Amino acid sequence: MDFKVGLLGRIALLAVSLFALGYSIADEWGVFINSLFIILVIIQVVFLLRYAESSFKKVRTFLDNIKQDQYSQVYPVKFDGTETDDLHIEFNAILAKLKEDQAEKEANYHYFRSVFKHLSIGLITYGEDGKIQLINTAAKRILNVDDLSNINQIESVNKELHLAIHQLKTGGSELIKIAHPDGIMQLSVYVIELMMRGEQFKLVSLQNIQSELEEKEMEAWQNLVRILTHEIMNSIAPISSLAGTIKTDIEQKLEQADPVTDSDLEDYLMGITTVEKRSEGLINFVSDFRSLAHIPAPKFSSIRLANLFDQLEVLFQHQLETHNIELLKELDPPELILFGDQSQIEQVLINLVQNAIQALEESERKLIRLRAYIDEAGKIILEVCDTGKGIEEEALSKIFIPFFTTKKKGSGIGLSLSKQIMRRHKGNIQVRSQLGEGTTFKLIFNG
Repeated sequence: MDFKVGLLGRIALLAVSLFALGYSIADEWGVFINSLFIILVIIQVVFLLRYAESSFKKVRTFLDNIKQDQYSQVYPVKFDGTETDDLHIEFNAILAKLKEDQAEKEANYHYFRSVFKHLSIGLITYGEDGKIQLINTAAKRILNVDDLSNINQIESVNKELHLAIHQLKTGGSELIKIAHPDGIMQLSVYVIELMMRGEQFKLVSLQNIQSELEEKEMEAWQNLVRILTHEIMNSIAPISSLAGTIKTDIEQKLEQADPVTDSDLEDYLMGITTVEKRSEGLINFVSDFRSLAHIPAPKFSSIRLANLFDQLEVLFQHQLETHNIELLKELDPPELILFGDQSQIEQVLINLVQNAIQALEESERKLIRLRAYIDEAGKIILEVCDTGKGIEEEALSKIFIPFFTTKKKGSGIGLSLSKQIMRRHKGNIQVRSQLGEGTTFKLIFNG
């Protein structure tokens, strides 16, 4: 109430002074008296303005403190029930809340900075100008540097790593091998592009997966040796046994000078024919293995996916008609273009469509859908879906292992080849399946 009373009192006093000035002018009290009243009115106007500005000055000072993040000032409170007291109480409450929020933000910042610093995965953030904002201890240890101020300094550590960091987009990853005093490191480089307060920056993660790769490599070698041993022994054992039987029989006839009958010749011919077939099977197996181990580098070009889908439809038209299979093609957008090796991508799709046709042999509803689209992350996705019998959960984890197959006929290298081709394209192949409902293979191209 003190502000209102003071303001009204000054306005009333100014009104009285104006009235007296007007009366003195009208009654001709003289120039001197009139001048005194004019001076009095001017003084009262000045004091009125200063009084009014005094309250706004407190608000202005309060706002300036907030702008400058200065929350330590305390406004005096007399607890006399005046409006000034109420205003100071509100000011102090707001400043206390802002100070508390600031302390909480600083605590969170230091907490996350500490977590960021001590993570075992190397992390680096940098802005569009290349200036590094944060780099943790793991990243310094991986790069064998004391500190980095600009991302371009990584070029002196490893040019391939520097190039990968600049070229990778959100969600992109790459394996880079770098030299380190502790030995060769195989780094998994992952990049995310983020936007904060209108500024774009990148978060780069570096993870040394050398030990994991060595473990997986040993496991892969063990699986490969087991498969090779199984397949080769399956072929060699009957060949060796049959050849031994024929040799023993011929030696006996030579020792005993027995004549060779037509029946004996037929048996020998059948045995030699069997040996030939098993040998051819072994040769084909080795040939398949060689094709798996020698995939040529992809020759990248623009692939119009609508044309590719049309070519697949023509290629499988006879099989589709023979088995009464419906083929649906979906492209979004219709003019979608993929950058890759057309012959290799076509080979992958041929393998997947062929598998889908075989999976539909015992299905009531026979449908294959070829789909191409761009997902939320900007990646191009190709899908081959069927309404077949599906794949058992136990087999799902093994279908990409070389020479593993659930079919009566087949080498078991089609999906392994497809996975290697996708890796050569910096992409991936995924599968999801449900028994009795169908299977979907997804080809993911990171771009």
